[in-house]
Amino acid sequence: MMKARESDDAKLRRMTAFERRYWAAGFEVAGIDEVGRGPLAGPVVSACIIVPEDGLVSGVDDSKKLGAARREALYKALLERASYVRTASVPPAEIDRINILNATRLTMERAAEGAVGARFLVDAVAGLALPGEAEALIRGDASSYMIAAASIVAKVTRDRYMLEAHERYPVYNFARNKGYGTAEHIAALREHGPCPEHRRSFIARILAAPAG
Repeated sequence: MMKARESDDAKLRRMTAFERRYWAAGFEVAGIDEVGRGPLAGPVVSACIIVPEDGLVSGVDDSKKLGAARREALYKALLERASYVRTASVPPAEIDRINILNATRLTMERAAEGAVGARFLVDAVAGLALPGEAEALIRGDASSYMIAAASIVAKVTRDRYMLEAHERYPVYNFARNKGYGTAEHIAALREHGPCPEHRRSFIARILAAPAG
């Protein structure tokens, strides 16, 4: 038996269940999410966004479930509706220096700096130094509207950066792999060695291992 497709209204209500508790108490709700913890190259990027309850954009979902064109359209609409939005990134060299978990936490905190007094919904990461109370949600980008919105903003921001990196270092095809460890990317890394966009702590074992 085919599962019934969730209506846009039902999906929006489901995705705002956490938000509505805070809205009912009179708080703004900010979502925080990151993109780029796993790639071999490029920065880790976090976004923090507040979209007013009366300005919600239909179709917002976990960025991983959306195609590039849909993400771009939603990104534009979200920036038009948001009362607060900020992104922050940590480059590869700093990721190598402080490790990816600390880099992720740092980007989240920097992105949220201006959302003073909001209630924060954060994808999975707890214990952040934020300017308001926070709730960490496991798989929050699939269950919270604000976190999903943040995931879209972070994803589009990082993808645009990797497209620019592709222009500088085309042999790695960052335009297609966005820095992730695809077979094509790893083969190019073995052939050409790393560029400044590579995370040395992530690729050390790859370059040390025999090819094949």
